[in-house]
Amino acid sequence: MPSHDVMPNMELFQPTQVEDALSLADRFAERGWLVGGGQDTYGWLKDRTKTTEALIDLSAISSLRGIKETEDGLEIGALTTLSEIGGDLKIQRSYSLLSKAAEVVASPQIRNIGTIGGNISQDVRCWYYRRGLSCYRAGGNLCYADTPEGMNREHALFETSRCVAASASDTAPALVALNATMVIKSTQGERMLSAEDYFVGPSIDIQNTTALRPGEVLTAVRLPTDWANASFYYEKVSDRNVWDFSLVNVAAAFKLDNEIIQDSRIVCGAVQCTPRRIVNVENAIRGQVKSQKTADLVSDSATAGAKALAHNGFKVPLMRNLVKRAIAA
Repeated sequence: MPSHDVMPNMELFQPTQVEDALSLADRFAERGWLVGGGQDTYGWLKDRTKTTEALIDLSAISSLRGIKETEDGLEIGALTTLSEIGGDLKIQRSYSLLSKAAEVVASPQIRNIGTIGGNISQDVRCWYYRRGLSCYRAGGNLCYADTPEGMNREHALFETSRCVAASASDTAPALVALNATMVIKSTQGERMLSAEDYFVGPSIDIQNTTALRPGEVLTAVRLPTDWANASFYYEKVSDRNVWDFSLVNVAAAFKLDNEIIQDSRIVCGAVQCTPRRIVNVENAIRGQVKSQKTADLVSDSATAGAKALAHNGFKVPLMRNLVKRAIAA
């Protein structure tokens, strides 16, 4: 364990061009740490739980900020703050699901600094992992939360392969529901990933929560026109109205024709390591009236396969009710 009395030495780089950031990311790879707003990064470094040889601060790259219209939707720079997203008229008009999600992240002060790229790419918040214990995710051979004595009230219900930590992002479920595309660049070029594929669970990668690889930079998020102006529903339940992470949240988008559901995307957050899309419910409500009756008929299936831990069983009815409210609203 590193000493908590002395801040480890590290280099600081502050590029102003994307090309320079990509070159630095390629040069340092696993030995470098990309920083946007820094809300997650600085906590790790302050607690000495993780260290790095180099901080690559992206905040001076103006081309990674802002929201612009494209031929097929909107493009949001990865460094655009959550406050900017919450207050942007273009997003409010056509993709209000995302603006509502951004508006409930943490506190106004954090939203003023925190970026969309950082919010969706942040690491899990399990306190055992964050304390520096040698759990599976940190390279050890035990999940401290998944034990008879473990404190796991905020942890996952699904896909708990070796790690039961849950996703902490409030905006990630909204991006999956909107079928967003992530733009990822490196010195080798550019690649696109759907939001659904951007997030990875512990059965695929126990050490990372996203598909970003060393040397890559998330530069933008694109919202397609096919889900613009749909009927949206977003709700977050947490212990407090500000600051806290979600206990469970739901983001839903519906395409309607005279209140008949033609298509939908329903996604819950904080119930597994990645945003959980409720595909079985989406299939069940296709062609049905968007109503309380429909919601009552399918809500039980929203939690099919859930495996409660010692202290998070309350999440099962909570998740079920949030899905029901999204369909009935």
